[in-house]
Amino acid sequence: MTQLRETTRRSPAGRRTKAGTVLGAATVAMGLIAGVFCIFARAVMPALHRSSDRVFIEAMQNINDVIQNPVFFLSFMGALLLTAVSAWQLRRDACGRWVWAALVAYALVFLITGAFDIPLINDLANAGSPARITDPAAVREHFENPWGAWNAVRALLSTVALGCLATALVPYGRFSSPAGTHRRTWDA
Repeated sequence: MTQLRETTRRSPAGRRTKAGTVLGAATVAMGLIAGVFCIFARAVMPALHRSSDRVFIEAMQNINDVIQNPVFFLSFMGALLLTAVSAWQLRRDACGRWVWAALVAYALVFLITGAFDIPLINDLANAGSPARITDPAAVREHFENPWGAWNAVRALLSTVALGCLATALVPYGRFSSPAGTHRRTWDA
């Protein structure tokens, strides 16, 4: 049976501070990326749904070009890397389980992005200029509903990951002494 126990360690306060900084940064990055996915699911896609086929295609092509920027990639990749580092740093802490759960949820976001969203985005980009597409309704139909559905799943999973990281912050903060030597660990 797994038991939670408190221990006092003589580890340097700096190590504990770094782990807290990484956990906080992972939480912020996850919040940013979850926000992007949620805004797309709840505002951008419903707004574009009201558009004509050619306008929808042109807008999505433009969005997909513009979103590929350093700030987006820093959040998208940073959320994964920071969560992975935090999960490793806090693997023996009570809050570590929440961080591992966040990592699993966000890893699924990465898998969905690579397996479904990026191929759909590439298909849309390869369709060419909206003015030259002979059947814009077919191009839109191939993209809109599948991409929207998978984006909604990404929004849900990244929000779950954010909730897990935020939940991890509570026990992390509660069981950290000012000197950074008090922590909780799990015994198997």
